Amino acid sequence: QLQASGGGVVQAGGSLRLSCAASGRFFSFYGMAMGWFRQAPGKDREFVAAISWSRTTTYYADSVKGRFTISADNAKNTVYLQMGSLKPEDTAVYYCAASSTSSGSSWLKDYDYWGQGTLVTVSS
Repeated sequence: QLQASGGGVVQAGGSLRLSCAASGRFFSFYGMAMGWFRQAPGKDREFVAAISWSRTTTYYADSVKGRFTISADNAKNTVYLQMGSLKPEDTAVYYCAASSTSSGSSWLKDYDYWGQGTLVTVSS
């Protein structure tokens, strides 16, 4: 129900935009807070950014604040993660997630649905 795309290889300092399209007959995108998480090799999955179900509030991990921007298009049932000033330490598989119970959370346990992940590799 969540399909992430847009990953790839980019040089340090570059930009990339990830997309996550939601689908499903009983999936109410508008009522869901959406989040992006990432998992680097050998590390735990960590919070990157989230946007509230009302799309009025955004949240960011300190490590990406000022460089990444999360947004959502309710008409397209899609959430985006615009990534800029990329660093090698941003290399990870990026996952989108949806929460029906929170207004925007950094906790994995608050998310009900997960996409399959898209790999971002930042070369130095």
